[in-house]
Amino acid sequence: MGTVVDDAASVEFHAFFERHYAELSRLAYLLTGESDAADDLAADALLALWHRWDRVRAADHPVAYARGVVANLARTRIRSAVRERRRIALFWSHREEKTENPDVAGVVDVQEALRRLPFRKRACVVLRHAFDLSEKDTALALGVSVGTVKSQTSKGMAELQRLLGSQGDPRRMHAAMAARGGESGGRNR
Repeated sequence: MGTVVDDAASVEFHAFFERHYAELSRLAYLLTGESDAADDLAADALLALWHRWDRVRAADHPVAYARGVVANLARTRIRSAVRERRRIALFWSHREEKTENPDVAGVVDVQEALRRLPFRKRACVVLRHAFDLSEKDTALALGVSVGTVKSQTSKGMAELQRLLGSQGDPRRMHAAMAARGGESGGRNR
């Protein structure tokens, strides 16, 4: 059970949330240009504010403080996205192979199946099979252990084979991913 002070703080924070969530979300959208990220950043900022609510509510301008938190979270997100793009560009810049006459239908099927995988499995499969990275290099790129790369790659390939049915021959998937890399020059369409 909460105390009277806790209840008062909760009511006060709830009112703050209701008054400022939309504004903070708009700010995040204007800073990032991503509508989905904007809602997440506003929610993350408000969660951070809730954890420090005693300090925030005592501030001269709690809304200004909240805007600063959103701006910092947006900056972190943008920097992270830039680093990710640089890592992807670095991987593609080392890739010189081109596939002539790729199996376009196979490429489309593999792409669709890859999109259905959870991010970590997809990243492990793509780095291992499309980029031909070692388990160690994949682990380094993703910031995970080699064991995680092994298990996620194995599970991801099994799921791809299930999703692709009889087309799920690992050699065909590897060729389709390699064709996709050669055909697009490393950029998403």
